Amino acid sequence: MGTQEGPKRVSNSPARKEGTVRYGECRKNHAAHIGGYAVDGCRDFMPAGEEGTSAALKCCACNCHRNFHKREVEIESFRDCSSNSMLYK
Repeated sequence: MGTQEGPKRVSNSPARKEGTVRYGECRKNHAAHIGGYAVDGCRDFMPAGEEGTSAALKCCACNCHRNFHKREVEIESFRDCSSNSMLYK
């Protein structure tokens, strides 16, 4: 049996996106266990330790995990004009 070769794929996305992530205000509901809603007012995530340690995932201001803080991504889009990705070979 012979092998089948599928159609060649051509990259159709000339723009590439890169972004930086920052963590904003804390959204942990401290009154969820009594059926209420109350946040602590922490406005910005500040890591409690060095990058790469488990303490870096805990906020030193509110003592919550980083996942409770609002994730904000700044996307920068740019075009790579030097590639010939649109050409068929």
